[in-house]
Amino acid sequence: MAENYISTREEIARWRAELDSQGKKLVLTNGCFDLLHAGHVRYLKEARELGDALVVAINSDASVTELKGPNRPVYPEADRAEILCALECVDRVVVFGEKRATKTIEIIRPHIYTKGGDYTADNLIDEEKALMDQLQIEIRILSLVPGRSTSATLAKSRDDSGKPRIGILGSGKGSNSRAIIETVQSGEIDAEIGVVISDVKDSGVLQFAKQAGVPTIYIEPGTEKKGSLSDAACKEINDKLKSARVDLVALCGFLRILREPVLTGFEGKIINIHPSLLPLFPGRNAWQQALDAGVTETGCTIHYVDAGIDTGKIIRQGKVPVLPGDDKKSLQHRVNELELKLYPQVIAEVLSEKS
Repeated sequence: MAENYISTREEIARWRAELDSQGKKLVLTNGCFDLLHAGHVRYLKEARELGDALVVAINSDASVTELKGPNRPVYPEADRAEILCALECVDRVVVFGEKRATKTIEIIRPHIYTKGGDYTADNLIDEEKALMDQLQIEIRILSLVPGRSTSATLAKSRDDSGKPRIGILGSGKGSNSRAIIETVQSGEIDAEIGVVISDVKDSGVLQFAKQAGVPTIYIEPGTEKKGSLSDAACKEINDKLKSARVDLVALCGFLRILREPVLTGFEGKIINIHPSLLPLFPGRNAWQQALDAGVTETGCTIHYVDAGIDTGKIIRQGKVPVLPGDDKKSLQHRVNELELKLYPQVIAEVLSEKS
């Protein structure tokens, strides 16, 4: 039976101790491996050559779904374990239910831990890196095989509608994301929503997307510093957008600054809406900035995203008056009403230009 191909973490830990007593090294790697391809096989062969035994830790089915979305895994964990164990280079397989492999690493304590070449020592998950240092586990970053990925394979095999796909990133209540999703689902925007991503687990952005039947992903920002994302979080966002085969990324109140590899991975394909007439009043609290400056009109700007803060090329602007007696709340409401109309219109036009 397929279950015979799966070892427990405790069994692997005991085996590791036996190998250690013989002066041998155990190599551990982890991943979803829900659609094995040549890139995986070459990577696993390279990992096995680093030691005397190779253990592959795979995410459970529930863990894969949490990481990759509702359409994954392609194959259930028992099948994945059986397929991996059929490879000459793989000695044993273990399944873990957590989102991260940290607990598995802590229990097994491999001599060497490997990751794929899309990682660096800097963008490893912080808790993983700290554990490696604590347990003195050697980390080896192995090369990637160009042109081989699960996402690319799935994209080729999928019966695609041919419509462009939108990815949404948001942090707050989600009024703009809701307007985009509703406009897409009504057919006014000829596109599909590929994924909605948030750095806030209980955000309104995610709640409405789930109600609308749209794939959602929560990504841990990896840092408590306001406006920042860890290297690992930036990599994860990039990976999830690519996995969803996104053609355009729309930021909807996303309160973190995007960095590499997202900016290069989606160069010229990320847009944002900002509640001011840029270049006036960039950054946070644009409505209050407008009130403090005493301007008679403000509005919103839709622009491409670059490495700066609200500095990208402007696509479209809309204006509203600043009325006598306005406060931050009333002005914010007026600007938001304009945003809800303008943002979907601009997204439809941008997608039309790119098609």
